[in-house]
Amino acid sequence: MAGAILAFHVGRSGSQRHLVVEIVKAALYNNKIPASKILESTKIAIDIGFRHIDSAYVYKNEKEVGEAIRSKITGGVVKREDIFLTTKLWSTFHRPELVRVGLERSLKSFQLDYVDLYLIHYPISIKAMEKCKDAGLAKSIGVSNFNRRQLEMILNKPGLKHRPVCNQVECHPYLNQSKLMDFCKSQDIVLVAYAALGSQRPTNWVDKNAPFLLNDPVLGGMAKKHNRSPAQIALRYQVQRGVVALAQTYEQKEMKENIQVFEFQLPSEDMEVLDGLNRNFRYFPVNIAAEHPNYPYSDDY
Repeated sequence: MAGAILAFHVGRSGSQRHLVVEIVKAALYNNKIPASKILESTKIAIDIGFRHIDSAYVYKNEKEVGEAIRSKITGGVVKREDIFLTTKLWSTFHRPELVRVGLERSLKSFQLDYVDLYLIHYPISIKAMEKCKDAGLAKSIGVSNFNRRQLEMILNKPGLKHRPVCNQVECHPYLNQSKLMDFCKSQDIVLVAYAALGSQRPTNWVDKNAPFLLNDPVLGGMAKKHNRSPAQIALRYQVQRGVVALAQTYEQKEMKENIQVFEFQLPSEDMEVLDGLNRNFRYFPVNIAAEHPNYPYSDDY
């Protein structure tokens, strides 16, 4: 995964583009979205050129994502090795003896033999995750929502066999994670940005008074300047920082728009302006877990 940049989510490794679909996350936020919509949107995304698909057990749609992937393999559109599939270990499987059980349950839903990347959804020990990689059930392992201190605890762990290849965190112009990004780069860990376009504002997760990132006048002005959309500017910002960006949508028009972020470049002065939008604002502070000893957002980064 090293070098990947954006996933639907879009990314690039050398001359190869890794395009990631984060369609699947919306099912967690809105249980009224029909399974058929997830299935069809994932198929469309693969047809358009997205290859990195971000999923998770808790999103409750691995079955549809797997069906879409398998149908495109059967139809000769892609081979299994063309798809970079990510899923995540949910908190109910944190006990070491349940980690592999959780992954095997996801693989059964996908009806696939392995995932390319298996992430810890929230900070816990990585030892049982290493065993999943050793068993060939996951090509790589990584973490999600880890701060620097928690990453260092893993990296300094005696006998560590497999370093995490990435850290997936909330990241967008209002929370650019510059310090964490620099630390991850220094450790050869890819930073993956979820909520790269802000948030679709699920009422059970996001404060209704939270600002609309894509309505920001600075983003809007820059989009007009480059004849692009605010979403394309926000995604291109991450691409040029070397961050893998997850862009969530069900709409074919928006999928095609998202993949066009490789067709233009922002000058350094625009990047500096976008850096200036940072306000360390989280759409997903997960306040319900704030008293937990492993709550990751109490530290500076």
